[in-house]
Amino acid sequence: MSKNTNSIFQLAVIVSALGFFVDVYDLLLFAIIRKPSLADLGLSPEQVLIQGEFIISAQMIGLLLGGILFGIIGDKKGRLSVLFGSILLYSIANILNGMVVNVEQYAILRFIAGVGLAGELGAGVTLVSELLPKEKRSMATGFIAGFGIFGVVFAFLLSRYFDWRTCYYIGGALGIGLLLMRVSVRESSLFHQVKQSSAQRGNFLMFFTNKKRFIKYLQCVLIGLPVWYIIGVLVTFADQFGQAFNISGVDPATAIVSLYLGVALGDFSVGWLSERLKSRKKTYFIFVGITLVFCTLYFLQNGNSSSIFYALCWGMGFGAGFNVVYITMGVEQFGTNLRASAAISIPNMVRGALPLIIWMFKGLRSSTGNYITGAWLTGAILFLFAIAAAWFMEETYGKDLDFVEE
Repeated sequence: MSKNTNSIFQLAVIVSALGFFVDVYDLLLFAIIRKPSLADLGLSPEQVLIQGEFIISAQMIGLLLGGILFGIIGDKKGRLSVLFGSILLYSIANILNGMVVNVEQYAILRFIAGVGLAGELGAGVTLVSELLPKEKRSMATGFIAGFGIFGVVFAFLLSRYFDWRTCYYIGGALGIGLLLMRVSVRESSLFHQVKQSSAQRGNFLMFFTNKKRFIKYLQCVLIGLPVWYIIGVLVTFADQFGQAFNISGVDPATAIVSLYLGVALGDFSVGWLSERLKSRKKTYFIFVGITLVFCTLYFLQNGNSSSIFYALCWGMGFGAGFNVVYITMGVEQFGTNLRASAAISIPNMVRGALPLIIWMFKGLRSSTGNYITGAWLTGAILFLFAIAAAWFMEETYGKDLDFVEE
């Protein structure tokens, strides 16, 4: 095997990292410019909150459906087909997003962008995992996820210098530029091998026709839910929580950037620690523990400064670096003929669960009559399911990926 093949800094890894950078930029851009963009469309502060929840839910449903669609394409047509198709779709949607004049158009285009955004990370991690030696997977996926997270920092900085419509145009232009870079990336040899075999490829229903396979798939989804609870509830609506905690001046965009700076370091750290411990599960539990500590401190706030609020967001983000683990385990749990379907759909099932998480949060805050109580009860339920699912999962560190699902 050549030196270039062994290095994590080969073209496929670099382009996948840049791809996830653009993916995160576009995925979190709405959360950053939610308030100014909706206010510019003429919505009242109350409507900004209600319609903001509606639009982010539409985007996440798009991610859910796109995860299934591009997962099937990835196993039938190849990993590169997904990388090209998904980025073209969300680039066009983002350019059009800069032209919206009402909430309905906004929601439709965020849904379409969500469908496109679904394919980026899973396809990139699948491709890299199949191209690199098994000993390099953790570091490579940690690098992709860690570097890609800085896309949200870039989005935040641009939002401070450009209006929200220009930010969407820039996102579309970044995607088109990335599309040109993808031309030189080669397809996975494992995919070429399974393409020549008689194994069924990209049959999404296979996840549900075998009990053991279904349980593995469900476990992979459940262990990732706390990540999007933190992102989609605790941090996206940071201004509402700031008011509830008697903290003035909390800015959701700053909270999101603080969170993702923590996630970036967490992603790098998770990749490094997985290699040292030679275990996905041990690494997962360590970082879930870190996340729980900072979530607890988050809910114990009362009258703190906004700086402390942002620091706690950073801490939750660092712990949430375990998202690398559930994505990598999704790649390693399933055979080559279903690997893209698993790797692409699982993170998007997690993202797509956000509307249900928001629905649960709304129900609990309504039934308890308290915004904070509803939020921590929602988190407690999700963390309980995630920890239980991870406890019974198979350890996949160093697993040989040259196998198929029957």
